[in-house]
Amino acid sequence: MIDALVLAGSPNTGALQTISKEPYEALIKIGPRPMLQYVLKALQNSGQVKNITVVGPAEIRPYLPPEVSWLAAGHSLMENLQRGSEQMEGRFLLATADIPLLTPEAVRGFLKLCGNRGADLYFPVIPRTAVEGAYPTARRTYVRFKEGTFTGGNLFLVNPRVVAQCMAVGQELVSLRKSPLALARRVGFSLLAKLLLRILTLKEVEAKASRLLGIQGRVVLCPYPEVGMDVDKPLDLEVAERVLDFAKIGQRRSSLYGKGNSYPQGHFGSQD
Repeated sequence: MIDALVLAGSPNTGALQTISKEPYEALIKIGPRPMLQYVLKALQNSGQVKNITVVGPAEIRPYLPPEVSWLAAGHSLMENLQRGSEQMEGRFLLATADIPLLTPEAVRGFLKLCGNRGADLYFPVIPRTAVEGAYPTARRTYVRFKEGTFTGGNLFLVNPRVVAQCMAVGQELVSLRKSPLALARRVGFSLLAKLLLRILTLKEVEAKASRLLGIQGRVVLCPYPEVGMDVDKPLDLEVAERVLDFAKIGQRRSSLYGKGNSYPQGHFGSQD
C-alpha cells in the first residue's frame, strides 16, 4: 500500500471558464459530481492506496470524504507539491485533480509498471495509439520519439526527499509542459535536433531529465490512456461527459470504480 497526494488548487481561469463558473477546476461538474471526486474514487478503489491527501482551497473541503485529508493550497502547482510532499513519509503516488477518467485498473497498472520503485521519480508516457484507440475524439499534445508518438500523463510516483531540490527546475519544466519545442530547447539543442529528426529516444529523455533535476528518474511506458486524459479545454470536458454518461451509468460505473463503492451522499456536501 502507498499514500497518495492529489493536487487540486488550479483556479478556473483558462478555457474552461467559458463553460463553467466554478472557481476551481477540481470543482467543475461532470454529471452531479466535481471531477476531483472521480480521481479520489479511482485511487480509493485501486486497492493500492492507503491514505489520500488533497492540496487545494478551502472551497473543496465539503466535497471530500472524511477519510481524505485536506491541506491548504499555496500560490502555485509547485508550491502545492512541496507542501504536500512534506507530509509524506515514503514514496507516494501523485495525481492531479483533472483526470476524471482515471480508473482503479490504471492506478494498479501504473504502480506495477514502476517495478521495485527504487527511483526518485516515475513519469508516464502514453502511446498515441492507446489514446486514440480508446478516445478517438480526444485532442492531446503529442511528441514523436524514435519509439513512437506519445503524450504525457498526470500520475507519478515520487520520492518526497528529492522534491525540494527539484523545485526551481521543476517549476520551469511544468510551465513548458504544453509546448514540446520550448521544452526541448530548455533541455538542450542536441535533444532538440534529435526531436526534429524524430530519432530522440525515451531513454535519452530519461537521462537528461535525471541530470537536470539531480535525481534518478524513470520513464514509464504506460498503456492506460486515462492517466493522460486531463481536462483543461471544453472539448476535454465533452469527452469526459460522454464517457461518464450518467444516463447509462449502470455497468459503466461498476466497470470503472468497482461494485458497491459509491460514495454516500453525505460525504459530498449539499451540492451533491
